[in-house]
Amino acid sequence: MLCCGSRCTHRAEAPCASPATTCSSRTGRRAAVGRFYCSSGTSMPLRKGHLDLQGRLQSSVKTCVCSSLTSQAWSSVSTLHALLRPSDLSLQDQWGLSSPEKHYTQMKELHDRWRLSTVNRDYTVCPSYPPAVIVPMDVDDDVLKKVAKFRQGGRFPVLCYYHRKNGMVIMRSSQPLTGANRKRCREDENLLQAVIDDSDKGYIIDTRSSQQAQQARMTGGGFESKSWYSRWKRLHRQMERGKALQESLIKLVEACGDESHNMDRWLSKLENSKWLSHVQTALSTAGLLAECVERDGHSVLVHGSEGVDSTLLISTLAQLIMDPRCRTLEGFLALLEREWVQAGHTFQQRCAHSAHSHARLQQEAPVFLLLLDCVWQLWRQFPLALGFSEALLLRVATEAYASDYGTFLCNSDQERCALGVKEKTHCLFQALLRSREREHYSNPLYEPTELAIWPSVHPQSLQLWRGFFLRWTQQTRHLEEAQEEIRNMVIEWEKLALS
Repeated sequence: MLCCGSRCTHRAEAPCASPATTCSSRTGRRAAVGRFYCSSGTSMPLRKGHLDLQGRLQSSVKTCVCSSLTSQAWSSVSTLHALLRPSDLSLQDQWGLSSPEKHYTQMKELHDRWRLSTVNRDYTVCPSYPPAVIVPMDVDDDVLKKVAKFRQGGRFPVLCYYHRKNGMVIMRSSQPLTGANRKRCREDENLLQAVIDDSDKGYIIDTRSSQQAQQARMTGGGFESKSWYSRWKRLHRQMERGKALQESLIKLVEACGDESHNMDRWLSKLENSKWLSHVQTALSTAGLLAECVERDGHSVLVHGSEGVDSTLLISTLAQLIMDPRCRTLEGFLALLEREWVQAGHTFQQRCAHSAHSHARLQQEAPVFLLLLDCVWQLWRQFPLALGFSEALLLRVATEAYASDYGTFLCNSDQERCALGVKEKTHCLFQALLRSREREHYSNPLYEPTELAIWPSVHPQSLQLWRGFFLRWTQQTRHLEEAQEEIRNMVIEWEKLALS
C-alpha cells in the first residue's frame, strides 16, 4: 500500500498502485486517510458492512500519512504505476482530451469577439485557473489583472460556453469583493459590458440566496450592484454546499445501509437526508441557466462565492441540456475535464474523505458526485439522447474517490504541474476512450438530437440513483445483469443489420 497525504487506495487482490498524493505539501499540512476501493469496483465507503474493516484499515495506515511529497515518493509512484500501465497508453502521450487552446481553436465562431489570453501562464493572476483562458477581445491583460484582484481567489469572469445557435455565452467567476463599503471596479464593469456588447441585457445567476450574498459583504465578499451593472439582472438561486452537502450524503448512505426492512423508517431517512432536494435544486438552476441562453437569448455570468463548486455544477449541466456535442461519450469526458479538472474544482479537498469517515469534516463536499447523480437523472429521463451508459457514471464516481489515474489528483492545474502529475500518471479520460472501454461505456441506444433536453424536476420525476447508492444489493445486481443482457442483444442486432 502506498499512502501519501490525504489520498489512499486499497485493493483486496494487489498492492496499491495509485499515484495518490497530497497536494498541500508546500504548506506542510497533514491530512487523514479516508478512502478505500475494492477490486470488484464497489466503492467501499458506501457499504455499511465494511465499516469495521474500514476502521481497521484506517488504523493500519495512519503511520503512512506524510506531510510532504518527496521526489523519492514520486519515483515510487511512477514505478508502481508502470506495473498497471495499459499497453496502448504511454506516459509520453499528450495528457488529457482538451485544453483551452484546443477548445478555442475548434470554436471558429469565437474569433471575432473573443481571444485566448495567457495572462495566467505562470499562475500568479489566479492560482486555480489554467494558464490560458478565453476572454472578450476588447479586454487586455492589464485589465484582467485588475479584475482578478476584485474577484475572490482571482477568478475573474472567463468564457466557458458559446451557444452556436444564437451567439450567447456562459461566463463563470467567483464573487466580487465589494465588501461592506460597496467598493467598485470599473475594469470589472467594463469586462462584463464587453460580454453583452450591443445586447439589451445579461443575467447573473448567483448560487447563493439574496440574504447570503448580503451577509458575504460583511466578510469582504459581495455581489454586483444594480447601480454599476445596470444592464445585468441578478437572479439568486440558493444551492447548498460544503458541510451541509456532505452531511446530506452521510445521512443518505446511512439510510441505504439500514437493514431493518422497515418502510416508514426507510422513507423517513431518505427524506431527512435531503439528497434528492439537492438534485432537484441543481437541475432546476441549470435549467434556468439554459433557458436564459437557449430560449431568452441572453448571455449569463454564473458565480457563487469561490466559483469552484456549484458554479461548475450548473454550468456543466446547462451545457449538457443545450449542446448535443457534450452528450457524446468523448464530448462528455472532455466537458468534465474542461469544467472540473481544468477549471479548478478542489478534488483533493472535496473528496478527501468518504461518507463513512470518522474524520472531522473540514472542506469535504460531494459536489462532483451530485453532478454525476444529476447526469444520471438526465440519462434516465432521456435514454436515447446521451451517448454514454450508466456504467460510465459509476466508473467516474468511483475513480473520483480512489483511482489508478492522476486525473482527480490535486486541487488545480498549478498543483498538478508543480508535482509532475501529468508526467508520472495516466489520464483516466483517455483510458476510457480505448476501443474496449469505449464499447463498454457507450450507449447502444444512442440517437443524436440537436434539440435541447429539458429535464423534469417534479418530485415524481426524480429517483434515487440505485445503481450507485444501492449497488451492492441483490436486486440491483439482477437489474445490472438484465441491462447488460439487453445491451448485448442490441449490439448483436446492430452487427446483423450491418452484415
